[in-house]
Parts: sequence; C-alpha cells; structure tokens
Amino acid sequence: MPTKPRILKRQALAKTALFSVEQMQLEFANKERRTYERLMRPGRGAVLMVPMLDAETVLLVREYGAGIEDYHLSLPKGAIDEGETPLEAANRELMEEVGYGARRLELIKCLTLSPAYMEHDIQVVLAEELYKKSLPGDEPEPIEVVPWPIKDLQALAERDDVNEGRALAALYIVRDLLAARSGGIGSSV
Repeated sequence: MPTKPRILKRQALAKTALFSVEQMQLEFANKERRTYERLMRPGRGAVLMVPMLDAETVLLVREYGAGIEDYHLSLPKGAIDEGETPLEAANRELMEEVGYGARRLELIKCLTLSPAYMEHDIQVVLAEELYKKSLPGDEPEPIEVVPWPIKDLQALAERDDVNEGRALAALYIVRDLLAARSGGIGSSV
C-alpha cells in the first residue's frame, strides 16, 4: 500500500451555503509537492436509498436537478441531519421523498463522486419491509415515485433521463446482493 502524502498546508478558498473549497499543499513519499483544490463535504454527509417495495421492485424518484437543468430519474437521497445516524437519515428521507418508511435498513457501501477533487461521499442504504408513512420534505414540488423492476437495470440505464452514476452503481450492487441472498449466482444483463 502506498504511503499517503503529507499535508503541508490547508487553506479555505471559498464558502457558500452549499459549498466549501479548500486548497491543500501535499508532499508525496518521493518528495514531489503539489497543490490541490477540492470541494469539501457539506454537513455530516448524505445517504442514497435503494427502497425495495417487494423482492422485485425498486422505487425510483423523478425530480429536478439544477446541476443538469432537467428532470431525472434516480434513487431518493438526502443529507444526514445533526444528531442522526445514516440509517435514521435514510428512513426520514424515505418518508419525505417516497412516502414510505422501512422496517429494515442496511448500510451497503460508501460511494464517492470524483475523489480526485471532491470530498463528497454518500452512504448507500438498502431499505426493505416498507410501510406507508409520509413526512413533509423540503422539496419545492411533489416528487414523482416510479416503481421499476430491479432485474431490468439495462433498460433503466439506457434511458435518457437516467444519468446519475452513483444511483446506477447502487442499483447494480443491490441487485446482485439480493440475487446472491436468494440463492441466485448472479444476474443476467
């Protein structure tokens, strides 16, 4: 395993309500020095839920993404509030965005997005044994909930309105995990 670079200096460059930019001066094991800039993780992190309505159906959400200036189909996600565990945040966000709570929640994997320049990561949570329960959310408009057969991820990935890499990765990971648990040796694409 390589030796991590030594951090020589950190400096805050910019901060908004949503983003912080930090500059880091690093020295690598071979004495090479580099300056990097990175987006810092806002708050206490985030969760991305894979809510399984039943053994074959995942619940997706369609909502507006300002970053892409369009509506997209993805998995529900949200910030971990102060005092919450990732599983508590996942259940709350499910109730706010999907109108369901989960009796069974399981942390599956932590995924990053552009680790070369972003500290951001998201905890993937499998949500099962769903029950109807809604909480008011902070979305500016109602979110459309779209049931999708988890075995048909290829067709989902080919859609123009599906483009979030973390959600696609989480769906494939969970599909294969559920297939393995049910005695399947894998999945066919």
